[in-house]
Amino acid sequence: MNVFSFLDGMQIYQMVILLLGLVLLIIEMFTPGFGVSGGIGIVLLIAGIILTASTPFEALVMIVLLLIILGVALQIILRSATKGRLSKTLILNESLTKNAGYIGTDDLEYFVGKEGTTLTVLRPSGTAEFDGLRLDVVSEGEYIPKNTKVRITEVAGRRIVVKSI
Repeated sequence: MNVFSFLDGMQIYQMVILLLGLVLLIIEMFTPGFGVSGGIGIVLLIAGIILTASTPFEALVMIVLLLIILGVALQIILRSATKGRLSKTLILNESLTKNAGYIGTDDLEYFVGKEGTTLTVLRPSGTAEFDGLRLDVVSEGEYIPKNTKVRITEVAGRRIVVKSI
């Protein structure tokens, strides 16, 4: 008995179901998201195996072959994602640097010591203006009325601590 004897008696619709399921699973590898194509692909592969295999051994052989094909496809996709054409679309090669004019949340240290005016009441958080720039600030726990002169004493990430002068 030939291991691949099930290919001889395979109908066209069975091949179409298996190939469509395989294609949908490969498409799922390329597209991040909800997984609709992958779910439909798995259902089609299971249906194709049930319709095609006449013995449990044939079903096992088909599952192993499909897993090998999917593994090879995944290996090709991963290689392309790291070194090939796909890497140019998936990986961001530009960086947002200070020299290019980008300021991250960690770069607010230069505000320490600046003086400004509160635009809202700080109890203990609110808004203050420093050199024409509105910033969300917090006081050191005290109530600070609106239009009060304040000085930045500490910056920790996005948290800017002020004290009234």
